[in-house]
Amino acid sequence: MTDPEPAAHRLVFVTGPSGAGRSSALNVLEDAGFEAVDNLPLRLLPALLDESGRRGPLALGIDPRNRDFSTNDIVDLLGRSTATPGVAPELLYLDCNTDVLLRRFSETRRRHPLAPDDRPSQGIIRELEMLGPLRARADVLIDTSDLNVHQLRAEVEHWFAPGGHRKLTVSVQSFSYKRGLPRSVDMVFDCRFLSNPYWEPELRDFDGTNAGVVAHVIADPRFEGFERQVIDLSLFLLPAYRDEGKSHLSIAFGCTGGKHRSVVMAERHALRLAKEGWQVSIRHRELDLRKKEEA
Repeated sequence: MTDPEPAAHRLVFVTGPSGAGRSSALNVLEDAGFEAVDNLPLRLLPALLDESGRRGPLALGIDPRNRDFSTNDIVDLLGRSTATPGVAPELLYLDCNTDVLLRRFSETRRRHPLAPDDRPSQGIIRELEMLGPLRARADVLIDTSDLNVHQLRAEVEHWFAPGGHRKLTVSVQSFSYKRGLPRSVDMVFDCRFLSNPYWEPELRDFDGTNAGVVAHVIADPRFEGFERQVIDLSLFLLPAYRDEGKSHLSIAFGCTGGKHRSVVMAERHALRLAKEGWQVSIRHRELDLRKKEEA
């Protein structure tokens, strides 16, 4: 009887523009059981991985402040790590809207590391250009523009379960077209053709979690066919993405205000996927923002 193959060593590279939450994400991973190392010179990484007896998961923070930072070298390192037996590398990219990054630097009055003697906006632009290839290579991309520290913790914990095997996880969210498309979604469905509860005075102040709003939306004769085809498409694609090696898939439903129709579709879609056995998280961007403003 042969011995079982040892579990692959989990290695998470954590990067993203300054101010997007990279340090916070590393703290979350450390709390979750990862050994977190920030700004380690990349030339030292092979020795770190070769340490005898190392089996715990490792999170490595990288950004342009690394001494030997090179986008091409990091992409090459990711490729070589993927091909290395016993190593399961993943790239976590913390993304953020440029205006939000600028506001964060303004609020903290910190200098940007790539523009210590210039305006923070210049450093932000330079850094985003440098990190572009890494953003495109990311296995998991989390947009922190609208997230507080607690929501960021929940997102990081959702995607990275220490000691687990990589599996496809699904994020379902609703949004308002007035505030633009979410930046890190794979599939977007427009719900604006459905009957809008906003025009019903008794429903206007409620959201898509309200039974009356749900009844109004699903009463639209086009709803049943739309929902069925979206479900069929998702259930067809999810196994294909999983087999291809994708670690996460984000699905978004949008409507005019992000309060009624998109919420109904997101809630029902997430529930159906969960019933089919998929690991699902759900977020309502506009409802979460409204709660934050009211707090």
